[in-house]
Amino acid sequence: MDKFGSNQCTRCPRHCKSARLCGVDGIVVAKIMKHYFEEPVISGSCGSGAVFFSGCNLRCCYCQNRAISHGKVGKSYTPASLADELLRLNESGVHNIDLVTAAHIVPEVARALEYVKDRLTVPVVYNSSGYEGDIHALNGLIDVYLPDFKYLSASLAARFSKAPDYPEVAKRTIAAMYAQVGSPVIEDGLIKKGVIIRHLVLPGCRLDSLAVLDYIAEHFSDCLVSLMSQYTPEFNTGDRSLSRRITSFEYNSVVNYAADKGLKGFMQDRSSASSVFTPKW
Repeated sequence: MDKFGSNQCTRCPRHCKSARLCGVDGIVVAKIMKHYFEEPVISGSCGSGAVFFSGCNLRCCYCQNRAISHGKVGKSYTPASLADELLRLNESGVHNIDLVTAAHIVPEVARALEYVKDRLTVPVVYNSSGYEGDIHALNGLIDVYLPDFKYLSASLAARFSKAPDYPEVAKRTIAAMYAQVGSPVIEDGLIKKGVIIRHLVLPGCRLDSLAVLDYIAEHFSDCLVSLMSQYTPEFNTGDRSLSRRITSFEYNSVVNYAADKGLKGFMQDRSSASSVFTPKW
């Protein structure tokens, strides 16, 4: 059975046996907004049309969106009413529709997209933690996948996200995403299809970051890579090793390693490590 509130939810790798860890029982949207702080090929000059969903099946201890990922914040929608919002975003002049953290509501999001996909004139971006269940329902509905690849170490994934299986899940998730949309296509400075893999560099975890890049270079070299320096310790409620910002050495060594590996993509300015860039929910 796959129903909200059932005792056998199997939508994500958690396979919750009781109440859903994601914390919601339907589509709950915390905010719909023009968002200007994604990668340049996504935000462009007019912004992306971001839909921030409440609830998250990963719930990392350092999440900067804790208010919505760890709580039920916002307004409830049906697939049909969400579809109406997507059409309004499409007509607002944004470069794309950016669906943020929807792993726990994939069937509902797919249904909303089925209602309107043929009327959308901009690409649909699926912004993911990388900790997904079956994404087959999204095939043909998503143009750009934007997954995280947070850890290659199962022990780090267990410490920070209580998900020791995260590395294996992320590997197969990104492979499935690439199989659906293929190589990046960029026109006039904006991405139209393809995969951008994000990696957040964490304090004290530089060697795992290098291992993530090794894996990407070997298996996903045709994808773009976005290296992020935005880790902000004030959001951390878990491991004390995360109580500081990353150093210039840590971040620069990861950026340089990516370049040495021949990976293409983006790097954040160090000034991004600030709560200023987190939306007000």
